[in-house]
Amino acid sequence: MKAHVNNGIDNIAQVDKLLKGKQLGLITTPTGISKDFRSTIDILNENYNLSALFSPEHGVRGDIQAGEKVETYIDDITNLPVYSLYGSTKKISQDMLKNIEVMVFDIQDVGVRHYTFLYTMTYAMESCKENGIKFVVLDRINPLGGRIVDGAMLDEKFSSFVGKYSVPTRYGLTIGEFANYINQKENIGCDLHVAKCSRWDRNLYFDETDLPWVLPSPNIPTIDTAILYTGLHLFEGTNVSEGRGTTKPFEFIGAPWINGEDLASIMNKKAMDGAYFRPVYFKPTFSKHSGNLCKGVQVHITDRSLIKPFEIGLQLLYEIKRLYKEFEWIKPSKQNEHYFIDLLAGSSDLRDPNFNVEDYIERNKEAVINFAKEKEQYHIYK
Repeated sequence: MKAHVNNGIDNIAQVDKLLKGKQLGLITTPTGISKDFRSTIDILNENYNLSALFSPEHGVRGDIQAGEKVETYIDDITNLPVYSLYGSTKKISQDMLKNIEVMVFDIQDVGVRHYTFLYTMTYAMESCKENGIKFVVLDRINPLGGRIVDGAMLDEKFSSFVGKYSVPTRYGLTIGEFANYINQKENIGCDLHVAKCSRWDRNLYFDETDLPWVLPSPNIPTIDTAILYTGLHLFEGTNVSEGRGTTKPFEFIGAPWINGEDLASIMNKKAMDGAYFRPVYFKPTFSKHSGNLCKGVQVHITDRSLIKPFEIGLQLLYEIKRLYKEFEWIKPSKQNEHYFIDLLAGSSDLRDPNFNVEDYIERNKEAVINFAKEKEQYHIYK
């Protein structure tokens, strides 16, 4: 039986006094819905004084693909201005805030560091601090649960919009807990309030609750995708397709020059807990190798309690790199910029010619364990 869970929007009465009679701004995406499928935009527009919308990557209606810039426009449904936070500016300007007294944030994240919505939120927190505006997070459960912490810590020399702070790849906090952590740890100090979830505990994955699943972004269609995204995202920094342009992004991994049968056999011989590698053929409709037949593997989750997606991503990446001379890291578009893989991984370690997966994981283990202990003081839920 699924757990009966409410997100922050379902418990908006907790922050009603903060919102009543105030001019509100709202940062959201299509994941901003209540349990009965009502849009957070509509709920605020009908019950409060909603003055403006603010759009992160993918747009407030989710109609924009990954990496595409968002421009400021008028929302067709509400006729409210939509200010872009994923175009020429990622931080809210003073001019955008001239009619805002309280900023509300309601976006479902996926529980991993390399997700731009996290930094849209923290940049907005900085702007609200600078302009004396209250910041309200309508909390949402972490779809990967809140127990497991995994991956590698980010070296802040590689801080970017896909990883701004020194946290692990999988950090085990809700979006509201993450806001509290960063607000204190990074000394943002904004006037932060969190509308809490109810009846969620940290052991629960999203599909173990009765909450409706809405794609957190166009290429995260399922909870299995979100789990694998923790490690398979690394292929975004290479010339190997991570499955964008297919129905199984971050589950299909391949390229025209890979032998899927051989690769699957090699990976299965590693006997990695909770996963099985199946040869697969796919033809992406967009992104890398668009229109070309790719060969590779599909990563199947056989036991989510055992699977280690970050290690799987590393092992798969380095087997492909070892086997195929065609493998390449995507080079920076401008001189003196970091490689994209460095930004995703949070360091340049992966490009070291002497890189070893086991050594890398071992080197990061202590820092990840220390973070897991430190974050407990920010837990809202048991």
